[in-house]
Amino acid sequence: MSEDKTLNLQQHIISAKAGVQASFNYLLDTFWNDVYHFQLKRTQNEYEAEDISIQSFSKAFDKIASFDEKYSFKTWLIQISKNIHIDLIRKKNASIRSNTTKDEEQQVYNIADNTPSAEDKIITEQNLAELLQFIKLLKPNYQEVINLRYFQELSYQEIADVLEEPINNIKVKLLRAKKLLATIIINKKGLKTTSNPS
Repeated sequence: MSEDKTLNLQQHIISAKAGVQASFNYLLDTFWNDVYHFQLKRTQNEYEAEDISIQSFSKAFDKIASFDEKYSFKTWLIQISKNIHIDLIRKKNASIRSNTTKDEEQQVYNIADNTPSAEDKIITEQNLAELLQFIKLLKPNYQEVINLRYFQELSYQEIADVLEEPINNIKVKLLRAKKLLATIIINKKGLKTTSNPS
C-alpha cells in the first residue's frame, strides 16, 4: 500500500470516528472483500459469510472510537469477524439468531443518514420498471432491505423491528445493498463513474 493511500485510510478512519457518512462507505467498500472472503473460507457458505461480514462491520463501526490507529484496520476487522464467527458457533445450538440487548441498541454508533450518496443518486434516477428489474438481481436479503427502505420508506429502526435485527446491522446491510445495486445499474447501462465498484 502506498503512503498516499495509507494517509487516505487514516483520514477516513478519523472521519468515521467523527461520524462522517462517506468514510463509513469508504471503509466498507475498501475492506468488504477481505472480511467476506475470510469468512467464506471458514463457513463455506455465501449467505453465512455475508451475514457475518455485515455483523463484523456493524460491530466495528459501533466500536470505531476505540480503534488504535497504530494498528492495522484490516487486522482489527478480521479479528472482530473471527470472534463473531466463534461466538455464533457457540450459540448455534441454542439460537439461530443472536439479539442485542436494549442497552447495546442505545449505544450503537450513529451512522449519519442525511446526505445522499453517489449510489443513492444512481438508484433514484432510474426508471421504476427498470429499477425493479435491477433489484431482482440482488440476493433476497438485500432485496428485502432495499424494498423496506426505498419503497415502504421505513426508518432504520422500523426495518430493524421488522427483520428483528440490530439497527447497526441494518445500516451496514443497506450500505452494501446500495453499493451492489448501483454497480448493477452501472454495468447494465454502461454508466460512467469515478468510483471503483467492488
